[in-house]
Amino acid sequence: MDSSNRLPPARALTMSRGTPAPQRAQPSQTPAARPSGLTALIVSLWAAAALDLLYWVLFFATGVVQTSQDPVCLGFERAFPAADAWVAVAAIACAEGLRRRRAWAVLYGIAAGSAFIYLGLMDLLYDLEHGVYVQPNPDTATEMAIVICCFVFGPFLMRYVWRHRRWLDG
Repeated sequence: MDSSNRLPPARALTMSRGTPAPQRAQPSQTPAARPSGLTALIVSLWAAAALDLLYWVLFFATGVVQTSQDPVCLGFERAFPAADAWVAVAAIACAEGLRRRRAWAVLYGIAAGSAFIYLGLMDLLYDLEHGVYVQPNPDTATEMAIVICCFVFGPFLMRYVWRHRRWLDG
């Protein structure tokens, strides 16, 4: 037998036993980079919840944020605290889930994002049907800002948590 065609004894022994090759690190074992904008999003979610609370305190305690004294408008506005409370709860749960890197942040992020869109649509439809935007004033600007924030932040939040769901699973 020609010795040039034989493997060295140690190598031949390893191959004959079928010893597996050294394992590579699994993707879940390597720390993933923290998503960009995470801290800003967490702060924004907490701020949204705080502003929501502030709005309702001002609405009921002082009336400062009431855009009209019309009983129909006031009745419409008084129908929103429970829905806004849900937005705040979902936003806080999402913020905490993101901070703690928990997968349930996706659930609450999608819930909060869709609730922001829903509330924005309800406000916009009411405002259009009742001519709120016909005569611009500071109250109208506030209403427009709230609607725009809902339409921008809601979809952004849902997209962000969905895009980073694998990082949250990590």
